[in-house]
Amino acid sequence: MDATGVKGSRGVFLALISVHGLIRGSDLELGRDADTGGQTTYVVELAKALGGQSGVRRVVLITRLVRDPAVADDYAQSVETIADNVTIVRIEAGPDQYLPKEALWDHLDTFADNTRTWLQEQPHSPDLLHSHYADAGYAGSLLSRQLGIPLVHTGHSLGRVKRRRLLAAGLDAPTIEQRYNMARRIEAEETTLASAERVITSTYQEIEAQYGLYDHYQPEQMQVIPPGTDLLRFHPPDGSEWQSAMAEELRRFLREPEKPLILALSRPDARKNIASLLIAYGKSPDLQACANLVIVAGNREDISDLDSGAREVLTDILYLIDRHNLYGKVAYPKHHAPEEVPLLYRLATASGGVFINPALTEPFGLTLIEAAASGLPIVATEDGGPRDIVANCQNGLLVNPLDHESIADALLEILSDWEGWQERSVEGLRGVREHYSWQAHAANYLNLIRPVIDKTEPLVRPPATRRPMLYHDRAIFSDLDQNLLGDLDALPEFIRLMRTNRKCATFGIATGRRLDSALKIMRRHAIPEPDLLITSGGTEIYYAPELTRDNAWTRHIDHHWSPHLVRRALREVPGLKLQSKHEQSHFKISYYIDAERAPSIEEINALLHKEELSVNVVHAFGQFLDVLPIRASKGLALRYVAARWGIPLERVLVAGGSGADEDMMRGNTLAVVVGNRHNEELAALLDTENIYLARQPGALGIVEAIEHYDFFRSCTVPERHEQPEGT
Repeated sequence: MDATGVKGSRGVFLALISVHGLIRGSDLELGRDADTGGQTTYVVELAKALGGQSGVRRVVLITRLVRDPAVADDYAQSVETIADNVTIVRIEAGPDQYLPKEALWDHLDTFADNTRTWLQEQPHSPDLLHSHYADAGYAGSLLSRQLGIPLVHTGHSLGRVKRRRLLAAGLDAPTIEQRYNMARRIEAEETTLASAERVITSTYQEIEAQYGLYDHYQPEQMQVIPPGTDLLRFHPPDGSEWQSAMAEELRRFLREPEKPLILALSRPDARKNIASLLIAYGKSPDLQACANLVIVAGNREDISDLDSGAREVLTDILYLIDRHNLYGKVAYPKHHAPEEVPLLYRLATASGGVFINPALTEPFGLTLIEAAASGLPIVATEDGGPRDIVANCQNGLLVNPLDHESIADALLEILSDWEGWQERSVEGLRGVREHYSWQAHAANYLNLIRPVIDKTEPLVRPPATRRPMLYHDRAIFSDLDQNLLGDLDALPEFIRLMRTNRKCATFGIATGRRLDSALKIMRRHAIPEPDLLITSGGTEIYYAPELTRDNAWTRHIDHHWSPHLVRRALREVPGLKLQSKHEQSHFKISYYIDAERAPSIEEINALLHKEELSVNVVHAFGQFLDVLPIRASKGLALRYVAARWGIPLERVLVAGGSGADEDMMRGNTLAVVVGNRHNEELAALLDTENIYLARQPGALGIVEAIEHYDFFRSCTVPERHEQPEGT
């Protein structure tokens, strides 16, 4: 070992492998297509950063050679020099033309063979292979086994998680398999996880929430190294920012533009939780007095032309500004160019402001790092990546994103303490340089791989087991309030059981609550995020790990839905009172019902039918009445998910507690009514086949039903010391 601590006086030779997309040393064509984005930037910047590290003799980035008139000639060069010791090497595999990654699977063995030939022609073999994404993982696994070179892997995205996003986008399972070769990709990922000495991830949350879905999930081999940030692009202000067109655009909105700016920058997505920020600002006179609020939520020409999710978010923004009379205090520009993003951070820094990311869930938090690199203190959700960032940078505060008072207090704490603001600004700059620059990334990377190359810390691999099915083949759905919260002392045992069987069983929560309300109470009682959430009485479906909304379901239930006509038809009905706006959503109109004054549910249905309104009326707990689209309910949402995920209803166990759960529990599903919940609303189900009446209350009643149905008998993943049930 030489003075740098790296094996051999020559320094190390590292071979990075990234097969798909268009990769070159400069002027990357980011956004050209789905294959040329963040990963291509990452591997090129990583190669450059590693090449500049002491103790690194040579870095090659191996990718696929493309001879195609539709793309630049650069991608047909077999070797491209980036620096004296850094080159891109392009290997022939398959036809000459540029192919999407889904079409490369049949050519990866050829790619691996040709790469092996090239490597064997080199004066020295690489000390390490580092594969990126599933396709390179497959090729890297072959090369590692054949050449005896240790393999490190970065997944970037994972097939099991990607499949959930595609289902949410409206694709059915057969189409996903045909179009994306998903089964092949997942098998390649399993093989790579079984072959790699180390797996590099961006956050700790990614390890459990995403890699935890895999049979070869072995957290002891996984290490977190956050990706680097371009510190030439993101830097503190230099004084010229106030002369920019963006500064003029913000001044157009603001009555007192000299005040500090609270900056929020995100997509117009409900998960980004912009509404909670506006409510917090609107309810705090002190916050309004000391700062303006700037909300940059994508680009738009006409809100009505946006998809339903973005339209709802932006409409809520306008409604809340009006409700709290925030005109002259909130800026919400319609447009911003990518090159103006660093400028927005610098404007906020120059104003003495603060950046806030109030997202409901945030796996990484790139905007927080960009803000820190700009010298801007931060407030962020107490979830996932932000925890790591604030711990490393010491430049901000974490908040419960559903607690409006907590959000306002954190913003005021930073804005009202100038010395503390300056300290956080300086600490953020230091923390980014130390933890999130490319130089820091490369140094941490070398510290990670040195023991792998030197074989000083051999990885002890417990024998992993393989499940007998590719995807989950059964599911458990439970109401939130009546079951999981019915006996809080029983929750830990139920959670332990679900985690033990998470590789073969989907866990879903179906609730009448809105998403934000459901998440708030789940966090209060430490209920882990389920695989999927059915909220607002069955009108919304969200998938883990990033609460991806199922937009296909949204389009499906919008059929013949006219909420304004429903409200008009029921406006004069005695005994009905609209619940607060917070309990309403576009697809759920919620009332309190006074049974003594109101007509019967049958009469209300008849009234709506008379008005030619196709709706679903749900009565729960004797005092709540929801009117939903005719295609929406908890039971219909459950059946939609089961069909799209390929789970037979006979393998779905449902735990319900009110009349709103009845259609989930009828039919071919297995069902349980937990102890002390045999109320009158479910009386009609008590003699129904496949309904189990548990003696235990709450979550223990669900555990009792799992034992009664022997629900996990044929899908339990064996302990590691046991033999696998299948391959």
